[in-house]
Parts: sequence; structure tokens; C-alpha cells
Amino acid sequence: MTRNLFGTDGVRGRANTYPMTPEVAMRLGAAVGRYFRKDKHEHRVVIGKDTRRSGYMLENALTAGLTSTGMNVFLLGPVPTPAVGLLTHSMRADLGVMISASHNPHHDNGIKFFGPDGFKLSDEAEIAIERILRSNIPLCAPEEIGRAQRIDGGLDRYVEFAKTTFPGRRQLEGLKVVIDCANGAAYKAAPEVLWELGAEVVKIGVSPNGFNINEGCGSTNPAAAAQAVLAEKADVGICLDGDADRVMIIDETGKVADGDQIMGLIASRWAREGRLIGGTLVTTVMSNLGLERFLAGQNIKMRRTGVGDRYVVEAMRAGGFNLGGEQSGHIVMTDYTTTGDGLIAGLQFLAAMVETGEKASALTNVFTPVPQLLRNVRFGGDSDPLSDDKVKKAIENAEGRLKARGRLLIRKSGTEPLIRVMAECEDEAVMRSAVGDIVKAIEKAI
Repeated sequence: MTRNLFGTDGVRGRANTYPMTPEVAMRLGAAVGRYFRKDKHEHRVVIGKDTRRSGYMLENALTAGLTSTGMNVFLLGPVPTPAVGLLTHSMRADLGVMISASHNPHHDNGIKFFGPDGFKLSDEAEIAIERILRSNIPLCAPEEIGRAQRIDGGLDRYVEFAKTTFPGRRQLEGLKVVIDCANGAAYKAAPEVLWELGAEVVKIGVSPNGFNINEGCGSTNPAAAAQAVLAEKADVGICLDGDADRVMIIDETGKVADGDQIMGLIASRWAREGRLIGGTLVTTVMSNLGLERFLAGQNIKMRRTGVGDRYVVEAMRAGGFNLGGEQSGHIVMTDYTTTGDGLIAGLQFLAAMVETGEKASALTNVFTPVPQLLRNVRFGGDSDPLSDDKVKKAIENAEGRLKARGRLLIRKSGTEPLIRVMAECEDEAVMRSAVGDIVKAIEKAI
């Protein structure tokens, strides 16, 4: 049996359209509640969300479904995704839920689940939940219906924890930091952490209105933060996405560094300090070939997975590794967190600045990337343009031209109705031509 409802990062879609409707959310809450409630003892669920208007609707629907199966629900309000993973474990909850569509625009939303260990659910667990969802879900007796309550202090617990990940006795005095919270889940936590650690903080993307999450700001739109860094003469900029599990770093010149550069920096520092378990960094197939070459020169192994931070984490846990992530800015450090954490990754970068005295521009340029081009093609959710013979031929031709000089990666997004066409090649003209031919073929097939 395969998953139909769950994608690479929970359930996601357009709000008030299947599957992100109140009806589906309520049944999903009941199904996951039935999956986790093994006996009649107290069972806890913590629910966090980002700042989308539709989050209120889905929160109420999930709560109804969960309490109908006897689960007690603790509502955290707007908190970063990694805070849900942290609090699920620290509050001895059976289940954590994050309502967010991450970097997507406000009209989308999603539901992510965490197990009692704070890690995202496995494929097997999601398949089992979908099986329950298709059945007649048994509800609990009236006297066993769960309670729901909003709790204060969850965000404060995360803020205090984040501060503990910064090297002891070091402070950020003298550093001017632009923090872009994408009008999302970290709009309170991230500026507070930086300020309490001593930085001079310039805040942008901290005025959510339910509709402006990721709009012209955040890790997928870093231009506003780059302008703020230059205008404020800041030392560095930190860009988070809507649920704060991704980060991009902006140096003092306004140049943006992606997750590959950040991972390269942390991996090399941890390896020198003897902290990089197994001498291995776990990344996805999207990470740049230049990162792989840099790590090899540092005697650091690189293990690639499929796209999605949950697959990175699965490979890390299987191999016992403690550092992994994605080019898109998910940085997973299992010494601290169970999922990507943009703020804590940003703190690791700031620690490097403090300890070395180097400018951000020196620390964000640890390797020279191989030219890489990514094009996204939107398609109808029910169509399969990659099965078209002309598309297959275009891909075959492109692979032949890139052979021995680069690589080609084509995949469907697990979070949006997009086909992603990515190529790397030292010869940029060949790379652009190859990607362009494939995109044209896909567009014709659509």
C-alpha cells in the first residue's frame, strides 16, 4: 500500500480545497488519534501553527477529531515547526502536530505530524494512518472525550532552549543582525533570542496579518533582507521561512548563501572539533557538486538522499550521524533538534563569526559552486507529463550532452504541483540548453 494523502512533508494543499478542508482535517485528527491512543491512560497532543488565517480553521477541526478519540490537546499557538518537535518530546506527548505550508504562499496550508520522540512520522506510520482514515473510525465513549486547552509558555520554553545551543559564555555584543521572519511562525521567538544573546537586532517580516506570510520576504524571497542589511550596515542577515525550519544567510555585502554553503561551514568546523559523527554530512540529491568536492577535500563523507528533510533525518538516524540538511536551507543538527531549525542553524553561523572574527562574506564562501540551474514547471495534479514520449526523448538527449561534465535531476515536487528540472555543468551554455529543451517538452506535453 502506498501513501495517497501524505506527501514528502505531511499533508498539504490549497486551504478550503481537498485535502485541506475542515472535514478532512477532522477525520485525519480522529485517525491519527486512534493510531496513537493504545489504552485508556492520558494521551497528549501538542498543536502548533504558523500565521496563516486558515490555521485557525484547521486547528479547530483537528482538535475536534483528536478529542473525539480521547486525546487531550494542548494548543501552542504560533510557534516554529522545530518547537513542536521539541515540545512533543519534552511534554511527554504522544503526538505533535504543526499546521503550516512552510515556504508556500498564504492560500496553501499543511499538517505535519511528529511522534513521541519528536521526529516526523515514518512512511509506515503514515500508511497505517491512511488505512484508518479510509475505515469507519471508532470514537471513544462520552466520558473518555479528550480535553483541549491553550497553554502559555510553550514559546518561552523554545526561546530558552534555542539560547542554550549558542556556545557557552559567548555573546553577540557588537554584531548587528537583520532577522527576516517571513511574517511567519518565528516572528516573536527569533528576534527575542538574538536580542537576549546581545545582538543589535533589525527586524523585518514580523507583522503577520494572516495573508502576508512569505510574501516578498523570508528565505524564498531574501531581497528585502539583503536591502535591509545594506541600508542598516548590518554585519549579517538571517532569513527564515514561514515555519522557521529553513534558513538563508546574507553577508554584509548583501549576497545570499544557501543551505549548501551553511552545511559546508558547519561540517568543516565540526569535523575539526571532532564533533561530526562518522565524519559524514547527509544531504539530498539537490546539493551542489561543488559541496561534494569541498567535503572530499576535507576528508568528510557526503551521503545523499531523496529530496525532503524527513528523508535526510531518516538517513541520519539510520547511520547515527548528527548533521544533515538541504540546499533549500533545512539544516538538521540532531545534537539539538529533531528537524530542520533555521534559527538554531543561524546561531551556529553567528557562533562561527564570533569565534573566528571573520566577516560573514568569508564564512559564506566555503566552496565554489558548480553552475546549477533549476526550473519549475507547474502542471495539473492529475496529469503525468513525464510519461510523454517526447519528454522522455528530451531527457535522454540532455543526459547525453551532460554526461561526464555534470548531472541532471528531474522530479515531481512532493509539496506543490510542480516538476523540478535541475542540471549542473561546468559549461553553462550546455546546461541552459539542456534544461530549456526539457522544460519546453514538458510545457508542450501539458
